[in-house]
Amino acid sequence: MVGLERGTVELVAYDEGWRRAFETEAERLRDAVGERVATIEHVGSTAIEGMVAKPIVDVLLVTDTLDGDEAWWIDRLEASGYAFRPNDPVSDRLFFAKGPEDDRTHYVSVTERGSDTHREQLLFRDYLRANPAKADEYAQLKRELAADYPDDRSAYTERKSRFVRSVLQSAREEAESPNEANTREP
Repeated sequence: MVGLERGTVELVAYDEGWRRAFETEAERLRDAVGERVATIEHVGSTAIEGMVAKPIVDVLLVTDTLDGDEAWWIDRLEASGYAFRPNDPVSDRLFFAKGPEDDRTHYVSVTERGSDTHREQLLFRDYLRANPAKADEYAQLKRELAADYPDDRSAYTERKSRFVRSVLQSAREEAESPNEANTREP
């Protein structure tokens, strides 16, 4: 159901079990971090119904502030079976992986409410959920890239970035445009 070797790219068909795996892990994480987490979100491709994905569940832990609390989060999540990845290129999150390197099952990002990571993860997920044609386009791109880069996760991710940026731009424009229902005369 979930698990993939670090650094490899293997896509599988959508699995309803991913939602259950997220819910189970979210409960474990809530027990581990308590009230310091404001929300726990299922993000990434496993959160988009029908999407092909690497079988690794992405979890977003949103907190009111990380300032000065990094060591606390690292201690709590490492005690819960996660490995902290300190060289993560995304500056506004703490990134963790669960499972041995040959069978990663979950990724957890800890970020502040309203951070770029928080906004972008939800925008991307929600836009693809609401736009099946764009989700299909993304799935096709992912299949092509997985065939080209099965053992090079960084190249696979890099080649997806232009598409991801375009989806985020469309999602931002859609979110900023006036809602037609709100502009009609009564």
